[in-house]
Amino acid sequence: MSRFRNLPARLAQTDPFDLAAAILFVAVAAFIIFTFRDYAVSNDEEIQHQYAQLIVRYYASGMTDQAVFHLYNLYLYGGLFDLMAVGLQHLLPFDVWNMRHLLCAFIGLGGIAAAWATARMIGGTAAGFLAAVLLVICGSYYGTIFNHTKDIPFAAAVMGSIYFLLRTSRELPRPRWSDVIFLGLCTGGALGIRVTGFLLICYAGLMVLVQSPLTQPGHANWRARLAATVRYVWPAALRFLPGLAIAYAIMLAAWPWAALEPLNPLRGFVSFADFNYDISTLLAGHVYSMGDVPRWYIPEYFAVKLPILMLFGVALAVLLAVRPTIFAPANATVSRRQLVYLGFAALFPLACQVIAAGPAFTGLRHFTFLIPLLAVMAAVSLTAMISALAHRQLRLMAGAVSAVFAAAMLFNAITLVRLHPYEYLAFNEFVGGLPGAMGRYDTDYWANMMPEGVHDLESYLDKTDRRPGQHYTVAICSESKGFEEAARKDPRFTLTDDWNRADFFISTTHMHCDKDLQGQVIADVSRLGATIGVVKDRRAITRPEFARAKRQ
Repeated sequence: MSRFRNLPARLAQTDPFDLAAAILFVAVAAFIIFTFRDYAVSNDEEIQHQYAQLIVRYYASGMTDQAVFHLYNLYLYGGLFDLMAVGLQHLLPFDVWNMRHLLCAFIGLGGIAAAWATARMIGGTAAGFLAAVLLVICGSYYGTIFNHTKDIPFAAAVMGSIYFLLRTSRELPRPRWSDVIFLGLCTGGALGIRVTGFLLICYAGLMVLVQSPLTQPGHANWRARLAATVRYVWPAALRFLPGLAIAYAIMLAAWPWAALEPLNPLRGFVSFADFNYDISTLLAGHVYSMGDVPRWYIPEYFAVKLPILMLFGVALAVLLAVRPTIFAPANATVSRRQLVYLGFAALFPLACQVIAAGPAFTGLRHFTFLIPLLAVMAAVSLTAMISALAHRQLRLMAGAVSAVFAAAMLFNAITLVRLHPYEYLAFNEFVGGLPGAMGRYDTDYWANMMPEGVHDLESYLDKTDRRPGQHYTVAICSESKGFEEAARKDPRFTLTDDWNRADFFISTTHMHCDKDLQGQVIADVSRLGATIGVVKDRRAITRPEFARAKRQ
């Protein structure tokens, strides 16, 4: 009881920004719990869950059941998240898809916490709080935490790895064992999902070299400098070795193909540059094959999808890293070296994509892991800017700038509330928001509108056709699982692949798929004045007797 009696005093001593961050985390956790059932089964979830089940079968069979290596190209990915979901599906009182969404959302919240901790370490408590807020109001992050079950766990693991990597950089060449262990766990989490996690190991090696005597100014001859570098790098390498072993063990356990041959992880890494499916994508109104997108595809999607305040903060962070005196003396509290490390980790993959002109599709989906890093960069620079204004006796201006930032964040938060549960469709004002992006950029590529479309169809039939025993065929422009889960309790509907004979058609408007079948539009799924999905009644075409009865 004494702890509770001392609670007000403890709260009074807590930094207000840390307290605000704690309140934010609790609020987001509560919102996740109340809304995780609102999200549709995404196109990839069924096959990903099946992949994890095959991994379990592979190990249970003594590694003789080879089916796991023949499920499309999924053998090139780790199945860590999906293995967790398979393990939890019999323990939690939800159906497997809701359970996956809840698990993914809380991992996404963990990514927000890692961004908060990183920004707090680099720029102070205010920067930490702002980084968390910027991620929560970013539709391309928060809107994906429920059913982007590869992208969000990978992003959270990368953000956690960067946090512990920056912590180790402060104590090189002999970082704390606890930081090394947690770095290994987070890096293993990333490698257990995508082989791109190998970048984290490269970052660690580069960081050690940058801080070694090899790169430090001085007048020692090159032999002396090289000897000093060896004396520096050797203990650092030994310290990182247990973390590397942990990461590699997690990767091999979650990614069976990687364990078949020593070079398979490298082959998997290289193969990502050659991925090319029969998938089309939109960019500024032009349709491209995923293998033929222009070099600016990903940068342009960042420019139109991220909140403008975050983009401004990232540009400011680059300027702060290049010209550290820009916000003097307030930036004395900002760790410039760690900001540079962070900026490199965030911008290097993007630069590689642009230089190599690699394949891409569905917007930022495969680059979601960069968003938390960019949020941290933005938060550090924005708080440094406000602090600099205050230090220069411009408190009124600092207050005005803070109010503008707060208004921008409130606007983004309100936009996400209005979009719910389609927060991932948020676009910024550079393209006029979601209405301006329709038909120009990828929108509802997951067909998340399916549950609402099914509900609208049920409501329509409940009002217009109450005859008992009626049965209808439905065509959809989507993978089947989303419809099957949404309509599983309604015996009136059967999914059909024969679109020409379908009584009803439910489709997202993405890539104009709603135009593929004629019919009377009886419902549309809209947000912010933009139609993201439609439901069409085709019975006048498929059932002549219905058309005659309707005319009479």
